[in-house]
Amino acid sequence: MVLGELIQKLERVNNFFRMKRSILPFFFLLCFFAKAQQTFWLTDPQATYKQAQEYYQKQYYSLAYPIFKELEQDQIARPQLYESFNYENVHYYNLVCSLNQDDSTAVNPAEVFIERDDNAARTEMLAYHLAEFHFRHGNYDAALKLYESSGIDNLNNDEIANLKFHKGYAYFIKKNFELAKPLFDAIRQLPKDAHYIDANYYFGYICFYQKKYTEAYTAFSVVENNPKYDNIVPYYIANIYLVQNQKEKAISYAAAKLASGNQYYAQELKQLVGHAYYEEKNFSKAQPYLESYVNSSKTVSRLDLFELSYCYYQAQNYNKAIDGFKQLGGKEDSLAQNAMYLLGDSYLKTGQKANARNAFLFCASNSSYPVQKEISEFHYAKLSYELGYPDVALSEFRSFLQQYPNSTYTPEARELLLNVLANTSNYKDALALMDSVKNPSSSAQQLKARILYGRATELVNDGMLPNAAELLDRASREPNNTELLPFINFWKGEIAYRTNRLDDAIPYFIEYLKTPAVRGEVNPVNAKYDLGYCYLKKENYKEALSYFSQIARNPGINANPLEQDAFIRNADCYYMNRDFKTAVPMYSKVLEYSWPASDYATFQKAMVAGVNNSSEKINLMNGLIRSIPDLIW
Repeated sequence: MVLGELIQKLERVNNFFRMKRSILPFFFLLCFFAKAQQTFWLTDPQATYKQAQEYYQKQYYSLAYPIFKELEQDQIARPQLYESFNYENVHYYNLVCSLNQDDSTAVNPAEVFIERDDNAARTEMLAYHLAEFHFRHGNYDAALKLYESSGIDNLNNDEIANLKFHKGYAYFIKKNFELAKPLFDAIRQLPKDAHYIDANYYFGYICFYQKKYTEAYTAFSVVENNPKYDNIVPYYIANIYLVQNQKEKAISYAAAKLASGNQYYAQELKQLVGHAYYEEKNFSKAQPYLESYVNSSKTVSRLDLFELSYCYYQAQNYNKAIDGFKQLGGKEDSLAQNAMYLLGDSYLKTGQKANARNAFLFCASNSSYPVQKEISEFHYAKLSYELGYPDVALSEFRSFLQQYPNSTYTPEARELLLNVLANTSNYKDALALMDSVKNPSSSAQQLKARILYGRATELVNDGMLPNAAELLDRASREPNNTELLPFINFWKGEIAYRTNRLDDAIPYFIEYLKTPAVRGEVNPVNAKYDLGYCYLKKENYKEALSYFSQIARNPGINANPLEQDAFIRNADCYYMNRDFKTAVPMYSKVLEYSWPASDYATFQKAMVAGVNNSSEKINLMNGLIRSIPDLIW
């Protein structure tokens, strides 16, 4: 086989493996040349060297590599055949070819050559090839150092472009975007360069990172439809539309790319579309995108979770909204406060008042949104009232009214506070608050009679009867006093009786007995007892008897003091009506039962006896004196 045919065959092999930089051609060539052409190399090194140089100039490094390696080894073994050779030239070519064949054993010799050789052109060229070796192996720091020392004077245009792109990429990987950007930009000016598409992508990425969106869009537009980047770049372009306030364009563009499928940033695009719809308050369209993004992501931001939960809230899917909002508490920021506010409202809408109360408490403790804080404080107080925490409700309503005197919730807060005060029998404060309300609502009006009556009874107990009577008069004029009217009549009668206004007391008691409600001291027995005394004092013994007899017609030995007194007053009425036959047995029963009023009964019997028998009257009086010696001074 002649050398020319051999070379042609090797070139075809090299073309097959060149892009992969496979080491296989190297072994293939070593074996082939060792067997077929060893004698030729040994006998004609000049021709071999010349042929290897031709391969080198054409950048057929896989073909030149075994030849230069063999020449360098033979030069050492048989120096007499290589007297006309420059050893450094062969060594240099061998190192370049070795590095381009990814022969790591050439790294250290190449570093030594660069350090010691005084040929600037060769050292700069070798620095470039060594930099490329390190670049291919991801040693970007070493590559950058060598790129800086390689220069471009001895490189061809392709190598210069290659250097700039790889150098820019190394800076990019190191996140030194300021140095990477102009290098990529230089390659962008060469549409026919092999790195043109890649350079546009990385340049666009850096501009996007630097928020220079117009430049980024120009670069991304170049690679948008390139198969290498058509599933990556749409995410950035959609974001650019969004930040440039082209929301409709961003949404339609991103949605179309999602529909086409195979997007590397599919989830991020869903997040983008969902967020854009959310910003436009189109929550129904935002929900499926945000839902897909949140459900398929390992970690999501609190904002994304909030937006999805808010979409559920707007769709009245409160259970899902609750699940989301619950995860957003525990912070002191505005998002946490907003979430707790909406969580409380969601609980309210699902009838979970206890949970709503807790959520509003958390919201009220955060001051990020003053309006939500105000509303939450009101709801916390209101729910405390509704759930049976009167002490908390009382303090919270008072605090709310002090902080927000002009709030839209102030009227309702006052009314609820009235209820709390009334339910806790704090009628004094309730009355003061009620009198401060200029235009009370119907619900507040319904409380007026109750509060007036309650405060009046407190004044009665304190002995402030005129003040109590005034409040009872006001209560009697209230239109919503139907249930309280019997009690009002009783106390008005009681006050009139205690102030000796008997003619006023009688009709109030009689009116009370028409609908005799019972509450504590207010009961028919007490009303009849007071009526009996009213008539007794008016010397209307017949009427007095009619009421006293209803209380104690035939009491037993253990009758209570009121019954005992009513029974004696019955006897007195008979006595005053001169029905002594009825009165005397009644007084005798008092003596028989040894009630505390026995002395009085004895006296009354003596008075009756004296009417017909003076000696009996004297005996009874003497007995009374003996039993009560202090009766005589």
